[in-house]
Amino acid sequence: MSVVAGYGPPSVEKPLGVLPVAREFLARLDLAGTIDRLAPMRQDVSRVSHGQVIAALVANRLTSPTPLLHVASWAREWAVEEMFDIPADALNDDRVGRALDALAPVCDQVAGSVGAAALAAFGLDVSHLHWDMTSISLHGAYPEVDADYATPRYGHPKDRRPDLKQVQTGLATTGDGGIPLLARAYDGSAGEVAQVQDALRALVALAGPRQFLLVGDTKLVSYGNLTALTSTPGVTFLAPAPKAVVPAQVLAAQDWATATIIEHVAARDRDKPIHARASYRAREGVTVLRGPRKTDLPVTVRTVFVWSSANDQAAKAARALKLDRAREALDTLARAAGSHHLYRTEAAVTARLAFLTTKHRVSRYLVAVTSIDPDTGKPALAWHFDQAVLDAEAATDGWYALLTNLDPDLGPAEVLARYKGQEVSERRYGAFKGPLAVTPMFLHSNQRIHALIHVICLALLVFSLIERQARLGAGPDGKIPGLYAGRPARPTGALILATLNRLRLVPAQDGRPAYIPRPPHLHQHLLDILGVDPTRPP
Repeated sequence: MSVVAGYGPPSVEKPLGVLPVAREFLARLDLAGTIDRLAPMRQDVSRVSHGQVIAALVANRLTSPTPLLHVASWAREWAVEEMFDIPADALNDDRVGRALDALAPVCDQVAGSVGAAALAAFGLDVSHLHWDMTSISLHGAYPEVDADYATPRYGHPKDRRPDLKQVQTGLATTGDGGIPLLARAYDGSAGEVAQVQDALRALVALAGPRQFLLVGDTKLVSYGNLTALTSTPGVTFLAPAPKAVVPAQVLAAQDWATATIIEHVAARDRDKPIHARASYRAREGVTVLRGPRKTDLPVTVRTVFVWSSANDQAAKAARALKLDRAREALDTLARAAGSHHLYRTEAAVTARLAFLTTKHRVSRYLVAVTSIDPDTGKPALAWHFDQAVLDAEAATDGWYALLTNLDPDLGPAEVLARYKGQEVSERRYGAFKGPLAVTPMFLHSNQRIHALIHVICLALLVFSLIERQARLGAGPDGKIPGLYAGRPARPTGALILATLNRLRLVPAQDGRPAYIPRPPHLHQHLLDILGVDPTRPP
């Protein structure tokens, strides 16, 4: 089907949006071809292949995320047939479900192949990778599951919904643009620490002979993980130390006055005057991790102790707010003890005290005594905060420890700069759960849940590549004129999709081919930056 650009008589239009961009980027990644090679099907079974269906699902996530039951309706309303040459009725929920069933057993191979294609097609730098995991809460009991796929279980959800079962997702993103090259789905109860070595093996295979730095959060740090990381040729690592590895007393022992001032400007501070920016200091040291067995060889790693003025101020402000709220609640309880009808017994006062201690998280500092007045028989409460404990905690304010095996020739400033890129991985999860709508998820089969998570990860890959490409093509100031409310703005995936989603297509009618009304200047500028010609037939 031909598609031409230009002007024509008024007619019914279909939303076109980012479909041409999705089509172009998916073609560069060879997504449909990769799936069809790994999950082939007889050509006479269906009008469209599994790869075509999955490509359409990725496009759906990038335009108008829809429950699987309504994908066919989305395809009828949008210009899916014109852009992807897939009739809408070929995307009914049964056909979509069968495509997910076919994808599930080959998800890891597809992720690896598409990740390698992204490296080649977009020239990505994999010398710096970030690993992080998140949880996805599910609605439903899931009494019957297939053990070969990510299994919904109760765990420690990031959204604080312990009443819901969950599955987990791990993403490895590049420091170059935050591109999620590797995605994995895990059981809801899987420990984050235990998944690092699986991810490491996959990343080594993906990177090939290239050397890379793996950056993670505290879950990266365990004796087993650091043993694997330090023994893998070509791999370096960087992660903050958990409290169990570098305890508070070690942080408190760091001398701020003798720490080296390091030159680092946080991304959030770049537009601020110098006096308003966060300042940093650092000290060098080592940390020794010991294995669970006496025969385990200790692992000694370089440790950079970092002090941040922003962290210091935030810790002090958070503690002051917490103590103020707790103080008000405890004073109210002390006044009500013995006089309010709810607190006429010592047991009632004690129960309320325990609740407030937990609610305000002050158990470390609180010294409280309940008693009975011998004259009146009424309960009483006396309390105070232990100043010595508060002072000990305050001594750690602003300090954290970074563990790494990076060459000592790289100073603390370079180590800190590499670590600060970890936020890009966390930002990708914001898109994963927000614009790409990973939740709510209502699927009866954990096999299909497993596959759909990977579909959304593929959509996130395209989303991130679009953002990176736009930033490479932005002006010298890193902004695109008119992108946000008519003003210049740094391009983000969400802004680009929102802008392009205003594009329309006029379907073919009465022998006239489908055509795209000439895009406004901003839309055409974005398409040019992305290297996409929406009039090119599929």
